[in-house]
Amino acid sequence: MGLSKRNLLCVLCCLCLNLGVAIDTITSSQFIKDPEYIISSGSAFKLGFFSPVNSTNRYLGIWFNNISVCTVIWVANREKPLKNSSGVLTISENGNLVVLDGQKEIWSSNVANSVVNSSAQLSDLGNLVLQENTRGTTIWESFQIPSDTFLPQMKMSTNVRTGKKVQFTSWKSPSDPSIGSFSIGIQPLSVVQVFIWKEGSPYWRSGPWNSQVFIGIQDMYAVFLDGFTLVPEQGTFYLTFSFVNQSMSHFLLTTEGNMTQLSWDEGKKDWLVRWSALLTDCDVYGKCGAFGSCNSQSSSICSCLHGFEPNNTEEWNRGNWTNGCVRRTPLQSKCESVNNTGGGGSKMDDFWKLKMMKVPDFADVSSVPEDQCRQQCLEHCSCIAYAYDIGIGCMSWNKSLIDTQGFSSSGADLYIRLANSEFHTNGNVIKIVTITVIIGTVFISICTYLLWRWMAKRKDPPKDELLDWRKRFIIIEGISRGLLYLHRDSRLRIIHRDLKASNILLDENLNPKISDFGMARIFGSNEDQANTNRVVGTYGYMSPEYAMEGRFSEKSDVFSFGVLLLEILSGRRNTSIYHEESLSLLGFAWKLWTANNIVALIDPMISEPCFEMEILRCIHVGLLCVQEFAEDRPTASVVVSMLKSEIVDLPRPKKQAFTERQIALDTESSERSQNICSANSVTVTMVQGR
Repeated sequence: MGLSKRNLLCVLCCLCLNLGVAIDTITSSQFIKDPEYIISSGSAFKLGFFSPVNSTNRYLGIWFNNISVCTVIWVANREKPLKNSSGVLTISENGNLVVLDGQKEIWSSNVANSVVNSSAQLSDLGNLVLQENTRGTTIWESFQIPSDTFLPQMKMSTNVRTGKKVQFTSWKSPSDPSIGSFSIGIQPLSVVQVFIWKEGSPYWRSGPWNSQVFIGIQDMYAVFLDGFTLVPEQGTFYLTFSFVNQSMSHFLLTTEGNMTQLSWDEGKKDWLVRWSALLTDCDVYGKCGAFGSCNSQSSSICSCLHGFEPNNTEEWNRGNWTNGCVRRTPLQSKCESVNNTGGGGSKMDDFWKLKMMKVPDFADVSSVPEDQCRQQCLEHCSCIAYAYDIGIGCMSWNKSLIDTQGFSSSGADLYIRLANSEFHTNGNVIKIVTITVIIGTVFISICTYLLWRWMAKRKDPPKDELLDWRKRFIIIEGISRGLLYLHRDSRLRIIHRDLKASNILLDENLNPKISDFGMARIFGSNEDQANTNRVVGTYGYMSPEYAMEGRFSEKSDVFSFGVLLLEILSGRRNTSIYHEESLSLLGFAWKLWTANNIVALIDPMISEPCFEMEILRCIHVGLLCVQEFAEDRPTASVVVSMLKSEIVDLPRPKKQAFTERQIALDTESSERSQNICSANSVTVTMVQGR
């Protein structure tokens, strides 16, 4: 990657440690000669001459001052390098900043109007500012002609009236800072978006701005991207950002065209990548062509949207998706007036809902409320899809749907217009798939039971060989990924409803497999939760809304996972009694958390100082999963990100469910049990809480 190579840049400039000038200002009489430099007043940035790695060319640039890795953030003479160390930076007679090679002008700030009395100052923001001294007005600044680095307080902008843009351009290579193939900037059409272009063609797209985030960047709140502000001002849109420690974080457009956010780690003495625009092939603009949708979790990342089929099946099967997809069944030929329900007769078009999507490019926006957005699209013959975001309004599409992507979390609901017959066809398919799944589930359950009986007869290895921290974490991470697959990545969304220790099978390498789907429920694409009058499952692992009210959803499985996670980390069962107050494991964990003594929960077999921070983080995640209210719990995808430390700052958990309820004796539990829903020795109790 170009990023790691950039860490080796400006080798020569970093050796010039004692040749600086103790000022931050350039005047006609106060100039710098290579290898001299100036430093900003707060010592945050340095301005001087440098050579990139594997190059003897010299450039005038600005780089971070107080870090060990010399990182250039701006280059003046990108297209005209100096061939030796004879460069001089000074103020010319017409008041411009100039780089001279002897008497030859190599680079200039190129201000049109002459200024008699001017000076240039390097600020602690990394901005080189040329100002007229008499009135103190700024006549030029390096922030207006950036290189490849986006710093706090810089402005990425576009003037819709004049077409003037402030964009960032990549280096050609790590050894050549001249303008490369990639650029990034704002595209303010009907909605404001950020684009990366490759030689003028779209390469990546942020999705529309909704006054808080770009909705095409998955989990933007959770990946350190919450400091952005977009300001419209007299025909110009400005995008800027700010962080608490502004000088130690920035965005870099790499030579490969990837926008990355970097933060300085003083302990590791290196830049850490906090976020990247292009993580998978699906992030490349229009990867699957028109009416195609990209999903990086699928074996074949591209698929046609529902109701569409490949434009060229042979090419599509070869992995060439650029031709995209075409509609399978034409829409109605005439537009007819429809009532507000949009139902109409059997011949009316309808909308297919796709959840958690990156909406396509080229959206038209109107200010109609959400309840009228669907009707507006239905009444316009050319409207083929719509979506609604409270910060944007009603978005609709009249052309090809391009650059659509399925997310595992966040995103928007996209409604695609289809002929009515597509819905009847899909109903038959769902029936066939449902029957197949039921038969498959029964078969798998029988096989799982036989496998469990076989494994139960095997002699268990000694605990000290199995249950060290690293192996436990492999099990935890594997279960979380299995849960994510059931909820989001499989073709059918499955709610397990009985996730517990006895339903986790381990192979000889301790890779976990979730088993026993006898109580699982399949959710449709538009279902978020369901209700039942017959609550089945295992007490101690049930979420409170399921046990008491019969409501279950993805968050019910997350609750069960949280209980399982705390059991693995503590070496204790949730159905046992702990502490003199007769607390369950959840109550005991909450008591230790509020007393700032959560370390006491850790199983002594894995309690080692070198692993303590990792274990405490997992306990924190477990407590978030077992919060009393479903809306407070994270989704499976967020749990996976938390466990992988992709989300650094975890929210503080709220009070856990059942913390004040004592664990009843076994005799009392058996009296309350009304029905047994399991024929084996592991009982599955029906709790009738209503």
